[in-house]
Amino acid sequence: MGIMEYPKKVVLGDITVRDGFQHEEKFISTRAKLWCLEQLILAGFKRLEVTNFGSPKAMPQFADADELFQALHNSKLVKDKLKDVELTAVTIRERAAERAFDAKQKGYGPDRILFMVSTSESHHRRNSGTSLAEYWKMAEKYTKMAHENGIKVCGTVSTIWGCPIEGPTELSKAVEFTGRWLDIGADDVEHADHDGSAPPDKVYEYFSMVLDKYPDPKLHVAHFHVTRGWGLANVLAALQAGITHFESTMGGTGGQPANFVDDCPVPGTGKYYYADPNIVGLVSTEDMVVMMDEMGIDTGVDVDKVLEIGKWVEKIVGRRLRSECIRTGRIPKTGTGR
Repeated sequence: MGIMEYPKKVVLGDITVRDGFQHEEKFISTRAKLWCLEQLILAGFKRLEVTNFGSPKAMPQFADADELFQALHNSKLVKDKLKDVELTAVTIRERAAERAFDAKQKGYGPDRILFMVSTSESHHRRNSGTSLAEYWKMAEKYTKMAHENGIKVCGTVSTIWGCPIEGPTELSKAVEFTGRWLDIGADDVEHADHDGSAPPDKVYEYFSMVLDKYPDPKLHVAHFHVTRGWGLANVLAALQAGITHFESTMGGTGGQPANFVDDCPVPGTGKYYYADPNIVGLVSTEDMVVMMDEMGIDTGVDVDKVLEIGKWVEKIVGRRLRSECIRTGRIPKTGTGR
């Protein structure tokens, strides 16, 4: 009988407060964001995305970026645990990175920042406002500056399995971009399926290609969306290829930055890629954690607490989210007696 092969220990990064909330069309209060971060830390997560230091005019969900980082660093509930937690901020462009450097020098900034390229030129320009050639020059300069400020750099590669604007893309180009990030000094690479284009067989193929060329699993983070419902299938495919680092959001929240917040249109990154903005989102943290736990994988987090947090996140955003396991719970290990 064959036995499925996969890593027995993983590192999970929850990115609800940044990627999850960026798609919400109402402002999530700083208090609620702080509560989420505190509870996720108490649940055992060692990697969290806190905010985006980009323009608050374009993305008002992150107008409280500095305030949130300060509040987290001053939190009596988790202050003694922060030394073991890596806090990330997204910094797509130069001004955002400079804000992160300033916050770090003031004692409350991120441990890690994230730059982002797409293998699709049009998708990249929509996200960053620059050409790929211009962006690579900026990324090389600012990666060095980040390290001088004591901050790690994650380089994201997007549109690996397809682009919502241009259509099909080549896996080999994403492998090339991975090498480029590592060559300019990125500490790790996020491999992102931002529009849910990846089928599981191509996920396995891609990560096999990546690990053949850059075999250290600590260098690679898998980031899947569930636009077409394939998220956990892709997590399994990545596990089988040997990936050990994953990202997800509570309730499967997230997606393209909102272009309408509270009662007002905002720039975001422009028109939504899909007619129904509710179909986007990432892999659900709750469901992924329960699945991995059932598979005997050490996630390092408190499964029951994760499910509890998921119920509160639904209250925070004000609607039913995508997690199945906060309704069904964990699989019983003993009989009910009925």
